[in-house]
Amino acid sequence: MTTKIRLENVSKIFGPKPKSIIPMVEQGMTKEEILKKTNHTVGVYNASLDVKKGEVFVIMGLSGSGKSTLIRCFNLLNKPTGGSIYIDDEDIVAYDNTKLKKMRQEKVAMVFQHFGLFSHKTILANVEYGLEIRNVSKEERREIAMKNIESVGLKGYEDKYPGELSGGMQQRVGLARALANDPDILLMDEPFSALDPLIRREMQLEMLDIQERLQKTIIFITHDVNEAFRIGDRVAVMKEGQVVQVGTPEEIIESPANDYISEFIKDIDRSKVFQAEHVMIKPNALVSIKDGLNVAVKEMRENGISSVFVVDRGRHLKGIVTIDDAVKGIKEKQSLEDVLRPDVTVVKQDEYISDLIPKALESSFPLAVVNDDNKLAGLILRVHVLSGLAPDDVDESEEYHG
Repeated sequence: MTTKIRLENVSKIFGPKPKSIIPMVEQGMTKEEILKKTNHTVGVYNASLDVKKGEVFVIMGLSGSGKSTLIRCFNLLNKPTGGSIYIDDEDIVAYDNTKLKKMRQEKVAMVFQHFGLFSHKTILANVEYGLEIRNVSKEERREIAMKNIESVGLKGYEDKYPGELSGGMQQRVGLARALANDPDILLMDEPFSALDPLIRREMQLEMLDIQERLQKTIIFITHDVNEAFRIGDRVAVMKEGQVVQVGTPEEIIESPANDYISEFIKDIDRSKVFQAEHVMIKPNALVSIKDGLNVAVKEMRENGISSVFVVDRGRHLKGIVTIDDAVKGIKEKQSLEDVLRPDVTVVKQDEYISDLIPKALESSFPLAVVNDDNKLAGLILRVHVLSGLAPDDVDESEEYHG
């Protein structure tokens, strides 16, 4: 993936003489000490990170960590005190007003926590607004707005007013308005935090569905670690204005940079972070559909397992055969296909562990994990799902005993 955005040593200090504060931060003074001594506020200090094209990059931290200050640097609502911000290899900090206006209208859009809708305008007029500012013709902007209203699931509500919609629906309007300008980059500052948990979850899924279709570059701010790890391709954790760690959710969970990160993530629901591909193991044995029952029995005995998955030449899953069925089939001169059991529970690589629990409980066999081409990628034992352990922590001699 190519880099879309790159921050180099970005700092943002609020106060009359912000540049004079940088040496104090460098000397190790805390935000509180600087505020008390100088009446300046350290919003962000020395932040460096990169955001890949098409990824959902989450910046998380507690209140006062600097995350909202930082996201407003991406479109220069907060102009950095120091450092550079590159978008498509251009340092936007050096932009004049003309370039900055063009960037905000065409390349970067923002979705706010409290929707920011015009209460006196219809949903259609709200979504059209950015296009109207750009002097797009009425006919064209209406067509674009209607398309985006439909894309966020609000078709039929275009003539309503914001006050007639629920909080979740209003946030969909805000998202449609941001998407109407077809920006490369979406900045989302705690967009779902004002919603109740059920609606919040729906909006997270809606956003991910839209992202799957449109492949925007999204910077998403949240203080909720579960939300961050659920939707983020990568996550940056901030503390007192500084970026403490950047990594995938799995990297941060498995290798926290310090005690602060460990404490921050201790209550995370891992079943809603880890997916099937993170806990699956490679099968010790596989049998081809063209093989006979003797081959299947040999594979099971050599690997100490009581059942084995059967695949075709393209590694597409055909079913599973047990040792008892195979031995009985040999005695009765049956073929592999005669005793093959097709009732295997199949899951996708990107399914969350929390969604696999009922499937694991109902299945007599390991879960079969398939990739986007429906080829067998691995298997998951019930103990992996129920205990949340990584495969290395499990005795693989139990591999096929369901």
